[in-house]
Amino acid sequence: MTPNYSARKPHGTRTILLSLALGFAGLTPILLGLMNPPPAAAQTPPAAAPQASAAPAQAATPATAQGLEGTWQGTLHVGQDLRTVLKVSKADGGGYKGDFYSIDQAPQPFPLTKITLDGSKVKYSLTAFDLKFEGKLSADGKTIEGTSTQGANVLPLVFTRATPETEWSIPKPPPPVPPMAADANPSFEVATIKPSKPGAQGKGFTFRAGHFMTFNTDLNDMIAFAYGLHPKQIIGAPDWFGTDLFDIEAKPDAEGRPSMKQMAVMAQKLLEDRFALKFHHEQRELPVYVISVASGGPKMTKTTSAPTDTPAFFFRALGDLTVRNQNMNDFAQWMQNGVMDRPVVDQTGLTDRYDFQLKWTPDESQFAAFRSVGAVVPPPTDSATAPPGLYTAITEQLGLKMGPAKIPVDVIVIDHAEKPSAN
Repeated sequence: MTPNYSARKPHGTRTILLSLALGFAGLTPILLGLMNPPPAAAQTPPAAAPQASAAPAQAATPATAQGLEGTWQGTLHVGQDLRTVLKVSKADGGGYKGDFYSIDQAPQPFPLTKITLDGSKVKYSLTAFDLKFEGKLSADGKTIEGTSTQGANVLPLVFTRATPETEWSIPKPPPPVPPMAADANPSFEVATIKPSKPGAQGKGFTFRAGHFMTFNTDLNDMIAFAYGLHPKQIIGAPDWFGTDLFDIEAKPDAEGRPSMKQMAVMAQKLLEDRFALKFHHEQRELPVYVISVASGGPKMTKTTSAPTDTPAFFFRALGDLTVRNQNMNDFAQWMQNGVMDRPVVDQTGLTDRYDFQLKWTPDESQFAAFRSVGAVVPPPTDSATAPPGLYTAITEQLGLKMGPAKIPVDVIVIDHAEKPSAN
């Protein structure tokens, strides 16, 4: 899991969320879309505790000499109490390094991008999760009082230096689930399909605790996930494909954590079995977006993750995207699934896997799949600090180009489908 001020999935889950993640999105989960803003993140930050009197400049010397080494702990109040722990040590080249824990959300540590002590001023950041802290070390070196910022969420946070007697216990993460056998051709042993709760927001796919689950997904979502298509590549579908929402829970008949390909295969079999889906393929010329390499070459960072490590594609807010361990074909697929209003085709020729962030100001043509389940695209702004539009951002930040084209693509033509059979 990644740092987020909201309750999230436990470590070891495999998640594909088509929803809006405003806080902890997952390192272990795969977040492929937008998730409904968690209630905690949407709350008004509580009033900060009264500020301690600022120590005179000369009184900060003992604290500075004592430094930041050790364990620090504090509690964020965001509708629920979330305990935060920092474990700080000396860095090899001087200065400090540290690990960040949100122990009520995830047991694993997240290495801080940077942590500094300048006089009595303490700063740290987790760049990948847009998380920053600024505070002041007390004259006695026992507390750091400051503000934690993640995206638009600004919260007061006071850390206390922990002792062996006061230090909070950090849960041990469960052992990782081994991958499903590469040659397995899994099916769902049992599947439950129910109408989604009316008014529920967000939508997504997840694999956790040995179960494949979807929430608030329509049949267009399911087919797009199972076959890697944009809804505009689904021809001749009845209206209910895009209006009837379902929650699905299904257990594979094989042990282990399935690959993305294996999850897609299971979803294909479910569609055929429970929705009596039948179709045929055709090639049709459709409007698409094409991703290619810009003149200056790619600017993304090649991932240090193994190819078998879980990829990630998640948003902290509309237009605030983090990608990890994905190749360009993956990126194109999830942009078409979660963001764009037409298919997206990868023509970069790049085969490496990358880690990157992309920030842009969305327009009304984007995130259509989520507007029907609660997502709201903010109105245009003239703010000088607003990110550029997508097509400018993708060139400036990633060294890529995205533009419209009309080319032949694969489509599926629906021959038959039924509303789901009884559980």
